[in-house]
Amino acid sequence: MASLIHIMVAKKVRKNFGKGDKKRDAGLTTPEDIIRYDNISYSGQKKPSRWQLLDLYRPKKAEGKLPVIVSVHGGAWVYGDKDVYQFYCMKLAQRGFALVNFSYRLAPEYKFPASMEDTQKVFCWLAENAEKYSLDLNNVFAVGDSAGAHILSLYASARTNKDYCKNYPFIKEVTDNNLPLPKIKALAFNCGKYDMLPEMNKDKAMKLMLKVLMPQGGTKEEIELINGAGHLTKDFPPAFVMTCYGDFLFNQAPVIIRALEAAGVEHEFHCYGKPEKPLWHVFHCDPKLQDAVICNDDECNFFKSRID
Repeated sequence: MASLIHIMVAKKVRKNFGKGDKKRDAGLTTPEDIIRYDNISYSGQKKPSRWQLLDLYRPKKAEGKLPVIVSVHGGAWVYGDKDVYQFYCMKLAQRGFALVNFSYRLAPEYKFPASMEDTQKVFCWLAENAEKYSLDLNNVFAVGDSAGAHILSLYASARTNKDYCKNYPFIKEVTDNNLPLPKIKALAFNCGKYDMLPEMNKDKAMKLMLKVLMPQGGTKEEIELINGAGHLTKDFPPAFVMTCYGDFLFNQAPVIIRALEAAGVEHEFHCYGKPEKPLWHVFHCDPKLQDAVICNDDECNFFKSRID
């Protein structure tokens, strides 16, 4: 059960982040060239939680099966949902993809690994609904930013590292209907958080967030478990890693780059903006920003170059 202080911390984050996102998306509407399927339950429950719903976006004129991008939203593990990411995700869909934009259960009301469980359920939903929505399961990609990049790093590690996967018995390579789970062909980490270990003693805010997120409040064992850069193997998907000047997590990009290099994983690194003209954390989510257009083009081209 979430403590009162943890709920108060989450409410403060939600209020502050929400103001900025509403300002960013003011006046935006669904593009005319996008068809959207909203509020689809992926939980398998008759009465799904609002946190276990997804939207699917496709270009209207696209025919046949489309490559897929799954978006794992950010928000410090306590904030965000598919509505906050809808306009960003529809811009990616316009580049020729079917876009899966989902909400997941947030801390502190739902402690880790609730977000991992929900991500697994989304991939099961993909396997079971590919024909209905004309999805190409041979070309499935994923993007995550900030805390979403952290969640995606753990999920991709669990899917490709058998020893690490033992910590998550709910992650299986087949669905309840014995359908194979789609492989993540490549992924993109945007302004992400990866290295958890040093935060135990250095960053009071991060230490508090770990208490909000983790069932035991962030023990040494829990911190090691969720160290996003600590469980990569050579089988980890090819990765596009980006940050920008002005990103408060700027120093996290080298952490995941070193881990990718050590594991021998193919990757690209991009840094946007300039020291004299900085951007900001998760700038790529602003569809009205030219730097975001460039970044999202780069990422989608990274994916397209890997489509069979």
